[in-house]
Amino acid sequence: MVDKNKCIGCGTCGAICPVEAISFKDGKATIDKKKCIHCGACEASCPVNAIKLD
Repeated sequence: MVDKNKCIGCGTCGAICPVEAISFKDGKATIDKKKCIHCGACEASCPVNAIKLD
């Protein structure tokens, strides 16, 4: 889950995602739940803590 209010659209999460599950719409990250393998790389890399995996 991406908190759109916190996301600054820096692209760090998208660059680190091993399965390319993250895209950007209107400058904010969006996670494709069908592609996501819940590895936690995006959550750990987010500089503003905008990503929380369920």
